[in-house]
Amino acid sequence: MLDPVRVEMYGAQMPVNQLATISVSDAKTIVITPFDKNSLAEIEKGIFHANLGLTPQNNGETVIISIPPMTEDRRKDLVKQAKAQAEDCKVSLRNCRKSGLDVIKGLKDDGLSEDLARDAEGEMQNITNGFGNRVDEILKSKEDEVMTV
Repeated sequence: MLDPVRVEMYGAQMPVNQLATISVSDAKTIVITPFDKNSLAEIEKGIFHANLGLTPQNNGETVIISIPPMTEDRRKDLVKQAKAQAEDCKVSLRNCRKSGLDVIKGLKDDGLSEDLARDAEGEMQNITNGFGNRVDEILKSKEDEVMTV
C-alpha cells in the first residue's frame, strides 16, 4: 500500500520502507516507526503527496495511519483495477500462444507432419483457453470478495 510513497530525505527521493519500519498493529492500522525521528514530518508529507486517501497522524515517535472503511466507489475502482489486471493477463496468454504457434510453424517447415502440427496447435489452444477460464474464475471470485460489505 505504501510503495508509491516517496520521502524527500538526505537530498533524494527515498521509499518510506528505507527510512522506517512499517508494521500493522491491527487490520485497520498501519504504524510507521522511522529510524530517525527527524524524518517524521517528511514521512507525513510523503504520504499526503502520494494521494492514497489516507490521513497520517504523528504522535512524536511514530506515524499512525488509520485505514477508513471502503466506500462503494472505492470498491468499484478496485474491481475496475482487477478487471484491467485480468485483461493484461489474458493478453500475455495470447502472446504466449502466438509464440508457441510460431514454434510449431517453424517445426512444420522443418518437416513436422501436418497432423502433428494441427494436434499441437489444438493442444496449445486448449491450454490457452483453460488458463483464460481460470483467470475469469479468479476475477469473479475477487469481484465477489471486494464487493462484499
